[in-house]
Amino acid sequence: MIASVRGQVLAVRLDSAVVEVGGVGMFVLAAPATLAGLRVGEEALLHTTLVVREDSLTLFGFADADEKEVFEIVQTASGVGPKMALAMLAVHRPDGIRAAVAAEDHAALVRVPGIGKKTAQRICLELGDRLGPPSGAAPAQAAVPTGDARKDQVVEALVGLGYPLKQAGDVVDVVLGGPDGGPDGDSPADLDVAATLRAALRHLSGR
Repeated sequence: MIASVRGQVLAVRLDSAVVEVGGVGMFVLAAPATLAGLRVGEEALLHTTLVVREDSLTLFGFADADEKEVFEIVQTASGVGPKMALAMLAVHRPDGIRAAVAAEDHAALVRVPGIGKKTAQRICLELGDRLGPPSGAAPAQAAVPTGDARKDQVVEALVGLGYPLKQAGDVVDVVLGGPDGGPDGDSPADLDVAATLRAALRHLSGR
């Protein structure tokens, strides 16, 4: 088990980073909030979980032990794999997930791409109090519904990652209003929630 990696950051992408450890570049998948704290050329410490599959070894990285713990616990719910667990941390902070499960707030969980109503109900039912109570940190600023479900979900995700509500709304308007808002030049009309989120993060990072 690889519990953590420390070394120079060689590359940072939208969903991953490469950290050099003992001369070896470790490819680590991570949530946007974790990746936002990394800088190429600087040293970083990531708490990690190695997911072993028959045909792959995948390393997931986290800014702190709390993120890692939540990532591991939510996967004990039926139908929740590592990719969905990481998506949950991309949309909600650890305490946001705890609060949603404790309050059986299915709507909050459904904001995560890939989670439908039935999956949200199952997550709340199976996890129960296993995540523990929220730490008491102030909740993230709530997004104001606009009537555009796709925009609302992406704005909510950005707010959950720590961006101010107005900044999040403005950048999503830019992505959805431009002729080539997609990360690969897609028409804004063709972007799903995940692609819109990726495009918005690119705009916010200046890439």
